[in-house]
Amino acid sequence: MVPVPPPDNVMPTKLKATVPISVNDFVVLPLTLPTTPSYPVDAKHYLYLRLNAPKLPTDSTPREVFCVNVPFDATAATLKVLFSQQLGGGRLEEVRFEGGIRTSKGIAAPLTQSRGKKRKRGLEFEGGGEAEVVEVGQLPQVWDRELHPGGSTAVVRFVDKESAELALRAAKQAVKSGRTIMWDTPASAGDEDARPLGSARYLAHHTLRYPDPATLQESVDTFISAFNAQDDARNKELARLRAVPDEDGFVTVTRGAKQKPAELVAEEAAERERQKKKRERKQVGEDFYRFQNREKRKEEQRGLVRGFEEDGRRLEELRARRGRMRVE
Repeated sequence: MVPVPPPDNVMPTKLKATVPISVNDFVVLPLTLPTTPSYPVDAKHYLYLRLNAPKLPTDSTPREVFCVNVPFDATAATLKVLFSQQLGGGRLEEVRFEGGIRTSKGIAAPLTQSRGKKRKRGLEFEGGGEAEVVEVGQLPQVWDRELHPGGSTAVVRFVDKESAELALRAAKQAVKSGRTIMWDTPASAGDEDARPLGSARYLAHHTLRYPDPATLQESVDTFISAFNAQDDARNKELARLRAVPDEDGFVTVTRGAKQKPAELVAEEAAERERQKKKRERKQVGEDFYRFQNREKRKEEQRGLVRGFEEDGRRLEELRARRGRMRVE
């Protein structure tokens, strides 16, 4: 027997009784997801809202709303439609999603949506030198849009504190009155960066996995340029380390093929520096107190006196034996 789904916009009685209005400081806002041909029933998604309270607050913290369990297809445009059209009508300034950085791509500047971070690579030498950090060429993306995992968070910044508080009050009133809050998809919210889901998304993913040769060549050229820049910086730093005198003040001069590898020279210079610091730490530990130095000098003087007296006794014994005749 196939179960019959409940009619649209109708929640079972038991479910209504088990869903709280708030959890701790969070307002539990039920969002009604749009129907699809494969599932023609209005599903519920619960969004948790409260004023932002980070461990290190900033000047803009009082006008921020912290959102937990954002929908997987949430964008800056969808959150703008949610707060500006259904929850108080406050104006948004910025949206920051979990694990992303701010970019200029969003609904309308300066409202932004977070993206992934670019990888950077740099060089750090034990001798204290540091090469310039350069960006490494990235391969093209294989997905046409960013989706959020379950339980992701976002920070919504309003233009003022009153707008943030108004949005939370509107969310509480909507929950108490039982008003239906519809969740708009990126396409319906007018997001220019919206992409289709389902089979169309995987078809686009399959296409992006095989980019054109020109795009791949540009990525390879960028990577090789960054690698050459790092290699030049490394060679300059190693050449500087070769000219560093050792603990005796000498600089090792090499010629031609007998020259040591640059990596080995750098390792030897770093080892000499470590040994020098170790001896300095040991000397500081021995000469930490002034009375230790005094006692050490007194002990050396007593040792010299004892040696002088011992030599005097031996000399007297030699003089006494010189005038005696040994009978055989």
